Amino acid sequence: MRRLLLLETDERLRHELLLGLHDHGIEGETVVDVSAMAGIWQQGEAGLVVVGPGSLTGLGALARQLRALSSVAEAPGVVAREPAVVALVPAEADGLEAIRQGAHDFVLVSAGLEALVLSLRKQEVLRGRAGTGAPGPAPAENASATAVERFVGQSPKINALLAQVRRFAAVPSAVLVGGESGTGKELVARALHEQSPWRRGPFVPVNCGAIPAGLIESELFGHERGAFTDAVRDKRGLFEVADGGTLFLDEIADLPLGLQAKLLRVLQDGTVRRVGATDDVQVRVRVVAATARELRAEVAAGRFREDLYYRLAGLEIEIPALRARREDIPRLVAHFLVRSCARLGLPPRQVDAEAMKVLVAYDWPGNVRELENTIERAAVLCADDRVDVASLPERLLGATRAVQAEAAAQEADRDGEVVIPGPELSIKRASREIEETLIRRALGRTQGNRVRAAELLEISHRALLYKIKDYGIEIEPRRRGVPKSDA
Repeated sequence: MRRLLLLETDERLRHELLLGLHDHGIEGETVVDVSAMAGIWQQGEAGLVVVGPGSLTGLGALARQLRALSSVAEAPGVVAREPAVVALVPAEADGLEAIRQGAHDFVLVSAGLEALVLSLRKQEVLRGRAGTGAPGPAPAENASATAVERFVGQSPKINALLAQVRRFAAVPSAVLVGGESGTGKELVARALHEQSPWRRGPFVPVNCGAIPAGLIESELFGHERGAFTDAVRDKRGLFEVADGGTLFLDEIADLPLGLQAKLLRVLQDGTVRRVGATDDVQVRVRVVAATARELRAEVAAGRFREDLYYRLAGLEIEIPALRARREDIPRLVAHFLVRSCARLGLPPRQVDAEAMKVLVAYDWPGNVRELENTIERAAVLCADDRVDVASLPERLLGATRAVQAEAAAQEADRDGEVVIPGPELSIKRASREIEETLIRRALGRTQGNRVRAAELLEISHRALLYKIKDYGIEIEPRRRGVPKSDA
């Protein structure tokens, strides 16, 4: 990573950030003002600037001066590129303002160092791509778009979901958001926040499964200085950070049982107690929790408190899986394709009809997140500005072929329905006819693979071979690329 410059007035925060970034292999140095940055920047060594919360007021002037510095020649015939600016902000509203002032990205202070590192590495990749002569990245989407506006789709399930969000938004009770991984649970939480009376307060997301068990209590509830070995100063927990706004607890099922009791107390009383403290702190926080697990099963297994479950599940939203709203897939594909091309600096792309059929037919176990990543990959790999079947991952093609084969087998089943023969009601004749039909169906479904057909029929391979010979069933040679005969 190219040299990083840090602007922050708070000395302690500067020190913590530099040490943390060093642990992640990112070397940085503090700069007191833009004039001090000029000499470093003109040498062409620096490529990233982090503006801390203490220096946000000067961000607009900073962005203008950095753009001016980018026109200063590093050497004859070489022009320095404008550095990527990442703002470290206390609240999302500050982040949006930072984007308007000229920052390329923002990271919430509450999101932690990992989020800052991820943002810096992403900006480094984008700057590297710009340095190769590729078109510079355009904004992916309107930074001021609301969470509701970012929902793509007009299916009845999505319309019902958004109506439910609007109804629940104004209610102070906790909300439990369920749904498979990748369906957009955080987007629903943000929509609840943005339409609530607490929308002017912070939105603080935290992944309960990503924080080590020994640290999560301190992260959520804070600690007093001296409460444990590394507690060298008082620390506000995320409940206090989210005071007056919304705290989004993702993967709530991963919260340890002991902390579940403490969370229940916050929901009931509106107070938190820091680790090592004797007094409670009053907070006004709207809690939105989310999980991809079935919490009723977690309660039955003793891994989740029943009283906390009922406290959270008073208002419950279930996000539909993508396969349950296939009619939205073409809209999502178009949306992600435009956004990916803009972000990656690619020319506009189109999706051909055959590729769209594959995208709609696939079951998307990773839901919208998997679709977005697939479209971004296809936008990079496609030829002639057209996403075709060859641009799509093999897993989509294999799954689609399996669906088509199953549909063909079902159609064959309907065409080959057994008619029980005539008036003599012969069980023996009917049994033979049914048996022959089932064998033909199994062989058709497995494309002539007799080992797999025997497994479907639940008979031995040898018995199947005898019956094939007995009924005079001829097996068509399998297509090229399919294993040879298993007889």
